[in-house]
Amino acid sequence: MSEHDVKTVKKTALLLTGGGARAAYQVGVLKAIAQQFPRSSKLPFQIISGTSAGAMNGIAMACYASCFHLGVKKLEWIWRNFHTSQVYYADYPRVFRQLLRGAFSAFQADYANKQPVSLFDNKPLRQMLTKVLDLKRIDRNIMGGYLSSVSVTASCYNNGDSITFFQSDKAQEWRRAKRCGQRTLLGVQHLMASAAIPLVFPTVRIHQQYFGDGSVNQLAPLSAPIHLGADKIMVIGVADPRKNESNQRSLHHPDLATIAGHLLDTVFTDSLNSDLERMKRINNTIKIMRQHNIETELKPVNSLVINPSQNFGQIASEHFLSLPMAVRTILRMTGIRQHSDSSLASYLLFEQLYTRRLISLGYDDAMAQMDSILQFLADDSD
Repeated sequence: MSEHDVKTVKKTALLLTGGGARAAYQVGVLKAIAQQFPRSSKLPFQIISGTSAGAMNGIAMACYASCFHLGVKKLEWIWRNFHTSQVYYADYPRVFRQLLRGAFSAFQADYANKQPVSLFDNKPLRQMLTKVLDLKRIDRNIMGGYLSSVSVTASCYNNGDSITFFQSDKAQEWRRAKRCGQRTLLGVQHLMASAAIPLVFPTVRIHQQYFGDGSVNQLAPLSAPIHLGADKIMVIGVADPRKNESNQRSLHHPDLATIAGHLLDTVFTDSLNSDLERMKRINNTIKIMRQHNIETELKPVNSLVINPSQNFGQIASEHFLSLPMAVRTILRMTGIRQHSDSSLASYLLFEQLYTRRLISLGYDDAMAQMDSILQFLADDSD
């Protein structure tokens, strides 16, 4: 039998973007998809790539790749019962101790062994991840054929590169301009590094380098799943729907809170949209080359993007008062109140009333597009 007689199995990748508490939306989408498969089904994605909070969701699914339903059920239970104190210290003594530590570090000498500076201390998140994730399962799932590759992306402060840490059966390391892939055994430190939102959470040291949120400097979010062998990529994003032009007019200069929220929106969403446009142009180029019988090593990669139908900032304002008092005090010091025109709170609101609302929204949005999703997962054509 020749190799042409063997049907090539196309690999489907799941790409989960970053977005702090907004990542609860991804759980709702996965829940809707899981309901379309038998209870004993394995994960319908051979490759999982995640960034920031999306990386945590992705790693959780990779741990239960042999049983899609069980992985989603456990992930949903965590997000449905979230409290801010499980992610970062939210009581007055430790919140203001963290602020004072950051202020004093500015007066230390350059050669001093400084502590990482951030608005909040997210040690509780590390403790929770260590407790709930059995990362040894990832290797077993890869060896068992339930999973091909899983990756976590972080941003290196030493050289400005976007580093993708991955475990895989066959994929090789890669190096491109300002980004690379490094084979390793994924650990909690990689997740903490990928989710270290600049200034909000402290940087993480891995070996001799310091890392922050993977969405920073991530010029090509689709690069990781493509290098890991994906033929098609389903993206679950957390970008707000476009605002009406009439709502974009303002009579005043934007305040600090609005600018901070805008910067986070840019970090978490803009590079993905640009990369999707780039991939579509490459696909069109490959199609034209094939029509003219021009050989190329490039392959087309199809994509399906699921984004929320409602604005996260508006939903967050409805649940703003569920945040701990100390966190609300800090946010008010930066100009953020319940109905402020800033999306910053939507990234930090790790409270169950908010996360449950996002899970429901993700579920509803996925059900509305379920025909397209199932067709995408089943389609093996170019």
